[in-house]
Amino acid sequence: MLLAQISDLHIKQPGALAYRRVDTAACLVRTIARLNALAPRPDAVLVTGDLVDRGTAEEYRHLKTLLDTLEIPYWLLIGNHDAREPLREVFPERPELREGGEFVQYAVDVGPLRVIALDSMQPGQSAGTLCEARLAWLAEQLEAARGKPVVVALHHPPFDCGIGHMDAIRLDVAASQALEALIARYPNVERVVCGHVHRPMFVRFGGTVASAVPAPAHQVTLDLAANAPSTFTLEPPAFALHRYAPRGGLVTHHGYVQAFDGPYPFHEPSGELIA
Repeated sequence: MLLAQISDLHIKQPGALAYRRVDTAACLVRTIARLNALAPRPDAVLVTGDLVDRGTAEEYRHLKTLLDTLEIPYWLLIGNHDAREPLREVFPERPELREGGEFVQYAVDVGPLRVIALDSMQPGQSAGTLCEARLAWLAEQLEAARGKPVVVALHHPPFDCGIGHMDAIRLDVAASQALEALIARYPNVERVVCGHVHRPMFVRFGGTVASAVPAPAHQVTLDLAANAPSTFTLEPPAFALHRYAPRGGLVTHHGYVQAFDGPYPFHEPSGELIA
């Protein structure tokens, strides 16, 4: 079973550039083409928030037009650049976006995996949180999924990454500690996945692994200096491909959107290693 993960699309209104430089729509078009061309093709695509840049209905309509070309089922999460009601307004055919009441959160089966999507957004703030109601809902979902392999997904990382300006707007510490304690009670949680930092990251968390993905467009600059400025780079865009098998659990690969030379053989037609 293959679950692709993309994050931080930052789609703007048609024709607009992010930060006067990045054509995020064109980047998403290329990413979708790459995902559609994968063989074997993923069973689903998980989009872990910051779907658009300003949370407007116009941006969500543009996003929907782009996602209509994705030939794989997809599931949307909400991030700090998003807005709940405009998202629901533009995607009325997605009942899961309303299942969580006030919050955009739901649980869905992707093959043998149970994917639990959490809403970590705080309106008007860049940092994330999980209130008591959201944590209680997660506890119910985890209890109902006992015995199944589970992926818990949210936008904000529940850990420090060392990039200071991003750590300042991560999931708040109290919510992160509560989440970690809850996850630790369920050894069937294969992974906690997130986005927000526009970089690949892995860390031990709650007895499992938490991971984040690069973005389809711009990446946050990898600068671990304590006073690092808030900047981005145009490093190669990428996505995660999570492969689940009963033997071995969840293994994550990162794939790049752009094409590179190859593949080239390691061996001669006779079977000998090429010298």
